[in-house]
Amino acid sequence: MLKQLYIKNFTLIDTLDIQLHPGFSVITGETGAGKSIILGAIGLLLGQRADSKTIKQGADKCVIEAHFDLSRYQMETFFTDNDIEYDAQDTIIRRELTAAGKSRAFINDTPVPLSTLKELGEQLVDVHSQHQNLLLHKQDFQLSVVDIIADDAREQEAYRQSFNDYHEAKRQLQELKDSIIQNRQQADFLGFQYNELCDARLAEGEQEELEQRSETMTHAEDIKSALYEADNTLQAEQTGVVTSLRNAATALKGISRVFPAATELAERIDTAYIELKDIAQEVSSHLEDVDFDPAELDAVNARLDRIYDLQKKYHADSVTELITLRDDIGKKLSAIENSDEALQEMETRCQQLKASCQQQADILTRQRTKAARQIEKEMQQRLVPLGMPNVRFAINIEQTELSRSGHDRVSFLFSANTSTPLQPVAQVASGGEIARVMLSLKVMISGAVKLPTIIFDEIDTGVSGRVAEQMAQLMQEMGSHDRQVISITHLPQIAAIGTSHYKVAKSETANGTTSTMKELTPDERVNEIAQMLSGSDVTAAAIQNAKELLKI
Repeated sequence: MLKQLYIKNFTLIDTLDIQLHPGFSVITGETGAGKSIILGAIGLLLGQRADSKTIKQGADKCVIEAHFDLSRYQMETFFTDNDIEYDAQDTIIRRELTAAGKSRAFINDTPVPLSTLKELGEQLVDVHSQHQNLLLHKQDFQLSVVDIIADDAREQEAYRQSFNDYHEAKRQLQELKDSIIQNRQQADFLGFQYNELCDARLAEGEQEELEQRSETMTHAEDIKSALYEADNTLQAEQTGVVTSLRNAATALKGISRVFPAATELAERIDTAYIELKDIAQEVSSHLEDVDFDPAELDAVNARLDRIYDLQKKYHADSVTELITLRDDIGKKLSAIENSDEALQEMETRCQQLKASCQQQADILTRQRTKAARQIEKEMQQRLVPLGMPNVRFAINIEQTELSRSGHDRVSFLFSANTSTPLQPVAQVASGGEIARVMLSLKVMISGAVKLPTIIFDEIDTGVSGRVAEQMAQLMQEMGSHDRQVISITHLPQIAAIGTSHYKVAKSETANGTTSTMKELTPDERVNEIAQMLSGSDVTAAAIQNAKELLKI
């Protein structure tokens, strides 16, 4: 529950530091006194976007801080997941705004992004203002009410997973259909490309080998001339290097007995002789191999031209890329040939996933239908004492196409009297009737969701007298179940039932207009309710009437 609210330099508020209590509390004050300002400050604590214009004129910074007691609401997981210190007895959330437009948020003095503050705020406080009555126009809201009472979060998650699988399969099926249509349109062209690349009989490394052969044959005469000169230098009968080395080694060996150093020299020359003899044989072999054949050169160049043309045509840099492209086209053609089979498999999978999704949706429908009957019964019980003795409330659940929320369309039907047929509540209920319907729904929802604090902002609009008193008793009932309920009201019947009573007032000071909020003493409370009954001129009768409402 909300224990303490501190506001500094927010619109008309200089400094507000007020203690709040469990149970049912009321806030009163004249129109324009600043009640909406306090709600605006609480809204910022719940993660609403800030505007630097809300900072009190002349101030550099605005601070809004709230202390909560969460000891009865198992919320430690949120703090653990967000790496925030957990203090169940005193959880502090704070929002700071600067005149320069900067905004900072804190939870237990840990800086957090606005999204985290909002996530926590939604679990701490529910502010029900008059505009929320418009939610009754929205089918999503009506469905969410049924789901809350049905307590079907686990089933919703199972359905959403099933629906996502089905939705993804449908996307893949459509993608496959589009691909098949596109590929079939290109089948002839793909077949031509595939045949052309296959006919080329491409081989890895072929291009490099052909380019080398072309280069060799193009310069055959130069190569042959160089090889002949090298061969002659190495192997000429009288002057060749090989012959000379052999003679030199023989000469040294002849003196080795009398000149021992000649032995090592002869061995070294033998080594060189063996190497040069081997080189000479290779040169001689190459000399025989190199020959200029114009026909062969033409054939090699023609083959290279074919490869170059294909590379240019298919934007490839190598034979390897051409081979990869050929294989890819082959796979596409194979997929086209087998597309009917693949399409059938995907359609079968889609049907199976749809059937599974339908089963999960049926489970949701059964739980929602059961919850709807429960809501109808409880709403009847709650609305009759609220001044609608002939009220009828029903929930219609229609089957629709599968969607992310299931296949149910929920409609709240309402009739305030026996002569009027049931119709959608937003179309036939008056403002006061809608307020009572929303309050009754909130009572049920709050019991299921277990929100620590609920604030009603003038939910009593359009009602008075005995009905207002019954509405106050409903709010008091909500506040008696480990929950804090605060009602901003203009009705004395509601104000009198609150356990605690706060008043918001506006005054003129030397520094301008300011709004204040204070908890009323018993005597001040009597005077405030009397004033609500009779206006600014408080009479003795009004005082007595106020005491009777307060039961004192």
